[in-house]
Amino acid sequence: MAELRQLALPSFARRMSVREEVADALRGAIVSGEMKPGELYSAPGLAERFGISATPVREAMLDLVKQGLVEVVRNKGFKVTDMSETDLDQITQIRELLEPPIAAQAVALISEQELTHLRNLASAIVDAAADGDLISYIGADREFHVRLLTASGNQRLVRIVEELRAQTRLYGLSSLATSGRLVASAREHLQMCDLIEAGEAQKLQELMRTHIGHIRREWAGREG
Repeated sequence: MAELRQLALPSFARRMSVREEVADALRGAIVSGEMKPGELYSAPGLAERFGISATPVREAMLDLVKQGLVEVVRNKGFKVTDMSETDLDQITQIRELLEPPIAAQAVALISEQELTHLRNLASAIVDAAADGDLISYIGADREFHVRLLTASGNQRLVRIVEELRAQTRLYGLSSLATSGRLVASAREHLQMCDLIEAGEAQKLQELMRTHIGHIRREWAGREG
């Protein structure tokens, strides 16, 4: 059984909507590599780390099973679904095709209030990168991109992108955070907000494509 005390997981003892909160935290831990393929995790063991009962953790894990992020190991617990290099390359390619043009379409539709939300999320992403808090980084990054794409009105595409993002693995984030280079990448979200405010849809599309390109290079630990 994997050593749970090494995972950078928060406590949800006093939070509402515990099932969703746990699922989001576990999803972030999977994407960042905090929870590794091949290792076994039990609902009671994770629940102890979270400081809550096992029931919402088990429910959250089953939600992740439906999304293909974890698999049930009969009478033992759960293990993270492994993703091949080819899988991850294909996911990145699909995201590069889908997200940049839709983000560009959203520029003319984003309200001033929504832009403020995006700026707050962008700041949270930078702060999490500076603190080396990878799970918070991934959570804020996910919300930022989902909100940006949602402004386009294409909910089907948003659901597809959410699924693709959940299956992505960013094992290089830890070393980037340690070196301080993750902050530079995080600041791209602030640049996106500036481009949205300026109505620069084409430049946003170009920056988004560059941003996603990081996934299979430095974010995934595959520089060069």
